[in-house]
Amino acid sequence: MNENEALGIYALHEAERLTGVKARSLRRWLFGYLYAGRKGRSDKHFSNPLWTPQYSGEAFSEPVVGFRDLLEARVVGEFVKAGVPLIVVRACLQSARELFGINYPFTAHRFLTDGRTIYREALKAADDGALLNLRSRQFAFESFIRPSLYAGIEYSGTVARRWFPDSKVKSIALDPAIAFGKPHVVDAGVPTAAVYSTYLAEGKDAARTAKIFELDKRQIDAAIRFEERLAA
Repeated sequence: MNENEALGIYALHEAERLTGVKARSLRRWLFGYLYAGRKGRSDKHFSNPLWTPQYSGEAFSEPVVGFRDLLEARVVGEFVKAGVPLIVVRACLQSARELFGINYPFTAHRFLTDGRTIYREALKAADDGALLNLRSRQFAFESFIRPSLYAGIEYSGTVARRWFPDSKVKSIALDPAIAFGKPHVVDAGVPTAAVYSTYLAEGKDAARTAKIFELDKRQIDAAIRFEERLAA
């Protein structure tokens, strides 16, 4: 990874709000976890992270993730929600990393076109007798991998560089090079959280908030709606 690349930074509770993936799952997926061995035995085993996160677990007082971790975890979360077993997700990631030669393949643009092939190969590799009815699983995955999952992500080459959480709203974005990757008002760089806290402090006066930040009221309204959706 380029030393000068902006990473963005998100506590797990922030990542949960932005991706819809529970913080507990994010911790397990990105930092690994211990689990018990066979019944009646006291030994513990360690399940490795799905990938090496952008920040090490010891870098901060609490676990944090980067922008690319955030987007990758969002896609993993959608796979799991759709019923894809985590063992298959792990195998897919490994296959995709080998094919693409990158650490965050699920959010690489090529996964839109090559993902189905990767999934078929991962199913074969992961099938240890526990995975049954591969045809139906394949159908579910193929219907799930669609452009709408990637709507709102802007790429530089094959690498995700900016994300509009609501692909229809181009005034709110996440960019690791701006405001530490926090949701912000495009072209102003003002975090939506700052807009919303000021809006509440000003008695929910959007016009007054717009004057304080020297922004258009439509920008303020978009930031308020975004934060209210997150809170909900």
